[in-house]
Amino acid sequence: MSTDLCRHALSGATMGTRWSALFHAPQGFDVAPVDAALASAVARVDQQMSTWKPDSDLMRLNAARVDQWVDLPPELAFVLAAGLEVGHASGECFDIGLGDMVNAWGFGPTGADPDGLAVQAALHRVRPATYDVLDLDAAGSRACKLAPLTFDLSGIAKGFAVDEMIRVLQEAGIENALVGLDGELKAIGLKPDQTPWAIALEEPDYEARSPMAVITLQDAAIATSGDYRHWVDVGGARLSHNMDGTRGGPALGGVASVSVIAQSCMMADAWATALLVAGEARGAALAGKHGLDALFVLRDGAGFRRVAVGTVFAAL
Repeated sequence: MSTDLCRHALSGATMGTRWSALFHAPQGFDVAPVDAALASAVARVDQQMSTWKPDSDLMRLNAARVDQWVDLPPELAFVLAAGLEVGHASGECFDIGLGDMVNAWGFGPTGADPDGLAVQAALHRVRPATYDVLDLDAAGSRACKLAPLTFDLSGIAKGFAVDEMIRVLQEAGIENALVGLDGELKAIGLKPDQTPWAIALEEPDYEARSPMAVITLQDAAIATSGDYRHWVDVGGARLSHNMDGTRGGPALGGVASVSVIAQSCMMADAWATALLVAGEARGAALAGKHGLDALFVLRDGAGFRRVAVGTVFAAL
């Protein structure tokens, strides 16, 4: 490692978890403005896209009447457009319009336990495709709901926040870095010793946090969606927070986790959720169709079984 570089590890609280940034910079580099800019970037995403903040821009859209145009920040319009894109490409396995279902099952800000009446309503609701009932003018940064919709961006907003952190670092002249937010990570460039960044993949264990494997990452992002961090127990069954709009409740595909590598963390985040909801067979087919590197981890008795799509995970 070059002796004229100093290691900087920055972090802060946001979105119920923590963000982090690791990079090296020349001695004398003023890290304080970068730290402040990173914190501001993730706070801006949270303020725009959180369902836990009643005054967020997303909640303004949720509260709007049908056929009412709502002005949005450009970042939110961009993420909504990406969500609709992945929703369409995945056959609605990824759906940003399931906020009512998320709340009904106790995963939203309204409560920690499933609401029986709301669950029944969600189970029996006939849902149009979200991309058919949201009129989004991304260029004009505005949107209009054509039917009642409650949006939830928990499957894509954190990935976008990671991309925003990378943008902040690059604007500060930092070309080599690793940033993360919860299970979403993005790396640019190399470490000072000219090797890629090492990333640990977490085993989908309900009780403990332990590494399952290690991969290297360079100029790419990785996101993981799993069933093992947020769940509810219903009738002796453990149901995850990943919602399947086609059945009106938590996904039941038997996939413990899916990790996806993509150029943008926003897209990796959304596709990881989509593939988990799709399940092993359909998810693997979707990953192959869209040229995604994906790792499916399935519960197999007391252990796990892995299914790799693409080249990156094939050697694990």
